Amino acid sequence: MGSIDDALAGLQDPDRACLRHVVACARELCPEAVDGVSYGVPALLLEGKPLLGVAAAAQHLALYPFSPAVLDAVAPALEGFSRSRGTIRFTAARPLPDDVVREIVRLRSLEITTPRGAA
Repeated sequence: MGSIDDALAGLQDPDRACLRHVVACARELCPEAVDGVSYGVPALLLEGKPLLGVAAAAQHLALYPFSPAVLDAVAPALEGFSRSRGTIRFTAARPLPDDVVREIVRLRSLEITTPRGAA
């Protein structure tokens, strides 16, 4: 399994740089996350579970938080960004704010590391 950087290497800048920045923000907050693949997209994994994934499509970049609850929690900060139940779409010209990426990582890492039933 290759690294996220390997997966993004085939992209052109500024898309590659934008997605690398998203991943760097996530790694900064969660350095124990490791590179992997989840649902066919390059992802950071925490305790073997997907923390966040990134990909490029023809018309946009995408962040996958792997959690509808996390996406719902940050929805107020995503005004103007296209999203679906599991994806946030953005572009290099209009990237996701770093604080939103960090909040996604913070919330998703809590989901992964907090035992079920714990308050």
